[in-house]
Formats: sequence, structure tokens, C-alpha cells
Amino acid sequence: MRNISNIKGVLYAVVSSATFGLIPLFSIPLLHAGMASPTILFYRMLLSAAIMAAVALLLKRNFRISRRDFGVLAGLSLIGAASAQQPIVMRWGDVVAGGHPQVMMIERVAADVKAKTNGRIDIQGFPNGQMGGSRDMIESVSNGTQQLVTEGAANFGAWIPSISVTEAPFIWKNPAHLINALNGPLLEKYNEQLIKARGMRILGAVYYGTRHLTTSNREVKTVEDAKGLKVRVPENDVFKAMAESWGAKPTPMNFNELYLALKTGTVDGQENPLPTIKSGKFHEVQKFIILTGHIMTPRLVVVNEAFWQKIPATDRKVVEDSLKTHMAWADAEIQKQEVALLDEFKAAGVTIVQPDVESFRKATMAVVPAKFEAKSKAALISG
Repeated sequence: MRNISNIKGVLYAVVSSATFGLIPLFSIPLLHAGMASPTILFYRMLLSAAIMAAVALLLKRNFRISRRDFGVLAGLSLIGAASAQQPIVMRWGDVVAGGHPQVMMIERVAADVKAKTNGRIDIQGFPNGQMGGSRDMIESVSNGTQQLVTEGAANFGAWIPSISVTEAPFIWKNPAHLINALNGPLLEKYNEQLIKARGMRILGAVYYGTRHLTTSNREVKTVEDAKGLKVRVPENDVFKAMAESWGAKPTPMNFNELYLALKTGTVDGQENPLPTIKSGKFHEVQKFIILTGHIMTPRLVVVNEAFWQKIPATDRKVVEDSLKTHMAWADAEIQKQEVALLDEFKAAGVTIVQPDVESFRKATMAVVPAKFEAKSKAALISG
């Protein structure tokens, strides 16, 4: 009899261990689908209680308990319920470094939303590519392992071909033109496509700045001077085609690898807005800033759609309102820095070059529009 009891004990232990070890197989897909951890725990415990009750009934066990034991169980239940009230965590990634207005925007939104939801929503910012490069983070938001990302519009062109045109060279009149166009009906059109294609929702568009070329050793005054330069560009076709039209050698790489690549001479230059050059400290390893003003970049704040729909509607409204307020702040702050930073760069010993912008425009427009004609027709950008 003792041997049989021992065998039963071992079997029960094996079954218990196996079932416990299988928990991630069920929990992880639910987490990716946007279900909160406390909700998963509740249903797990509810199912366990139902199974235990069924077993007890089959074995004709007595369910009666003393008042004292009932009080203890009630107290433990209340403690468990209180500890289970965990906030909804939203991890928000960005490739740009801390101190950039759009990273500060994340911090402002996080503080505002936490206060207005009494801690129910906990937005956590991860700047400087802590969660990966641009493509990595977009993929993570799509599959649900990351909830939010701020990224350039053209990086979503694989799923919405026409959206690449919004980051095309020399198309926006000014920042207001960009902001107004992309936070209106055009955004809704892109949203429908992105939700359907990759399960991601665009919450808003922000002005990243006007992009300029920087170089380590070459003073570029006309497009002819850019020939042969190894220029780091983002990993999308619009930027590659543009650099090629200048006669440069486009070199795509992750943003968080760029500073070292400039310092070691892996690339000769790069192109970014002035606030990004400042926050990324690229002016420390570049001698020239050439004011080409070739692209006004829109960036998109994008969330995993399944996760977003799991958030109560009232809390979603809080997040949307906060985003609207602090995106406007970031837009204004970037425009302010674009004026002030030139003097700061000059004081740091960087040479500011006023190039023949028209030569860059002509070279770009002779090549890039033809490559993206189909996309241009799909994106109606009006003044």
C-alpha cells in the first residue's frame, strides 16, 4: 500500500508540474492579444476553482467550513484582489536620444496620463533605441510585445506604399502644412490600411524637423560636391533613392549605431533635423552642417490595435487628449530649436554651409518622383 501511495504521490507531482509549466503556452498569446495580466490571472484561478469543485463533488467531499476559516479566506481574497490591481503598462520606444523634444513628449504624456487615470495607465518610455532599431520596434508593436512606437512615416511604406510619399523630398511648404495634412482625413485613410495590414493604429503625426546634410571632412556647396559621399540614411527606399540622385552612396543603418559610425569614419556623413543632430551629439563628430532642407519629416505615434482596444474607452480618451496636447508642444519646441541651434553649433566650432539648394532639388526631382509615381498618385497632399 505504501508503494502505491508513493507512486500516486509522484504521479500527482508530475501532473502538477506539467500543468504549471504549460501556463506560458496559454498566457503569452493572451498577453500578445492585449489582455491584462490581472485578467488572465482571474480567469486562470476561476478555471482552477471550477475544476477543484468538480473533483471534490465527484469524491463527495464536504464543502462546509467554519466561520473562522471563512473569515481567513475572505481576508486573503481581499488582499489578493488589492494586489492584483496592477496598472496597464504601455511601453513606448523611440530611436532618438533623451533630451530630444519627442522623447520629452513621451515623458510629459506619461506623467499626465498617470495622474489623470489615477495610475491605471503606466506609460514607460524607452528612448535611444533601447528596444531595438526602427524595423525591430515596428515589428514588436505589430506582434504585441511592445505597445507604442514613434517612427518616421516612410518606415511604414512596406504595408502602406502611399505613406512613403509623406516623407518625400521637397513636398511640404512648411511645418504647419505637414501637421495639418497628416492629422486630418489622410490619417484616417492610412489608419484603415495599417490596422488591416499589420494590426497597428496611428494615434497622431508629429513634426520631426527639416532635414539637413552633415559631413565629416567635405564642405558641400552644390549637389556635385556630394558625389561619392557615404551617407547614412534610414532603412527605407525614399531616402536611398534621394541619396543616389545626389551621386552619394546611401548607407542604411540603425540610428543607435550612427554616432560611432560617424566617429570611426564608417560613413562620411548623415542627414537629420537640427534637434536630432543636437540630441544625438552628431555635431561632435561632424565638421559641416549643410542646410539642404531636403525633407520635412513626419513621424507617427503608433500603437498595437488589439492592445489599444482592451483599454477602457474613458482611459483611451485620456491618452488621446494628452497626446494631442503634448504633440503640439513637441511640434512647437522643435521649430523653436531649429532657429536657436545654428548659433549653438557655430559656437561649438561647426561650420554652417548655405548650399545651392536648387541644385539638390533639381537632382532629386529628376529621379525620385519617377520611382515613386504610383505612391504619389495615392497620396493626395493639398495646401
